[in-house]
Amino acid sequence: MTIRLGVAGLGYWGPNLARNFAALPGCELTWCCDARAEARERYARAFPSARFTGELDDLLGDPELDAVVLATPVPSHAALAERVLRAGKHCFVEKPLAQSVADAERAVAAAEESGRTLMVGHLLEYHPGVAKLKEIADSGELGDIHYIYSNRLNLGKLRADENALWSLGAHDVSVVLHLADEEPYELDARGESYTQPGIEDVVFGYLRFPSGRAAHLHLSWLDPHKERRFTVVGSKRMATFDDMDIERKVTIYDKGFDEDTGSYGEYITRSGDIWSPQIPNREPLRIECEHFVECIREGRQPLSDGASGLRVVRVLEGLQARLDATRREQSAAI
Repeated sequence: MTIRLGVAGLGYWGPNLARNFAALPGCELTWCCDARAEARERYARAFPSARFTGELDDLLGDPELDAVVLATPVPSHAALAERVLRAGKHCFVEKPLAQSVADAERAVAAAEESGRTLMVGHLLEYHPGVAKLKEIADSGELGDIHYIYSNRLNLGKLRADENALWSLGAHDVSVVLHLADEEPYELDARGESYTQPGIEDVVFGYLRFPSGRAAHLHLSWLDPHKERRFTVVGSKRMATFDDMDIERKVTIYDKGFDEDTGSYGEYITRSGDIWSPQIPNREPLRIECEHFVECIREGRQPLSDGASGLRVVRVLEGLQARLDATRREQSAAI
C-alpha cells in the first residue's frame, strides 16, 4: 500500500520533512505547497516527481492524496490541521499543535470525528536517546522517580513573535510528559525580558505531578552555553540524556543516598559506577516520518498523537498564564 503525501510549508523545516518522506519505501511525495513562488521554484528541482502549488486547497481536493504534512508558521497549525482532517486526509503537524487549548481541542475533535490520524511533530520523543532514557526510567532501574529537569540553552536567534517558552519549551514539555507519563496538577513559571519588552528571553518552569514527582525547565536563547539535556533523578540511580554529547547520549549514575545500617534514620551518600548504554545512530526525523506512515498503514495511534499534543499545549498555556500573572504583579508594584 503506497501512502501518497503532500507537504505544506517550505520554510526552514518543511524541506527536511519532504526529503525524509520522499525517501521512505512505500511513500510517495506527490505535492509540495508554499504561498511563496520563490520557495516553490527553489525546491522544484529537489522533488521533481511532486506537483507544486501555492494553494492548500489543491492538496485537499486531490482524491488520491492520503495525508498532508504541515510545516507552516505556528499560528496556522491548529486551523490548517482541522481543515486537513475534515477534508478526509491524515495529518502530521509540526509542534506545537496550537497556541491555545481551545484551538488544540478543535483539531483533536476533527481527528476523532473524521477517523483520520493526527500526529504532532514532537521530534525528541523519537530520538533513540530519549527512547532509551524512557526505557531505563520505566524499568525501575533508577528506583522511584523523584524529579526530572531539562536545560535547553543557547545564544540563539531572537524571535519577535514568541518567547523562549513557546519557541523552546514545546520540545522539553513533550519529553518531560513522556518520561513522567502523567499530567501535572500544579504549574509555575518565571521569566525575564532583557532584549525585547514583553518577550521572555529566559524562562524557568516548574511542574508538580499527582505521583509526587516534580519537573523543572530552564529555557533560554540568551546563554553562553549550548545545552540540550534531560536529567532523571531516582531513589536508586540517576540518568541523563545529553543531545550535545556525540559519544555518550545517555549516562547512568549509580549515585544516591543509602540508609546507614549502623544508625537509625540516617543516610550516607553512595557514589558508584557510571556507564553509558549503546544508542542506535539513527536520525530522529527519519524515525518520526516512518512512524507516521506506519500508523496510517496499520491504523495505529501515533506516539505523539493529537491527545499528546493537546497535553503539551495545556502545559504551555498554563505556564504562560503564570508568566502573564507575574508580569502584571511586577507592573502593579512599580
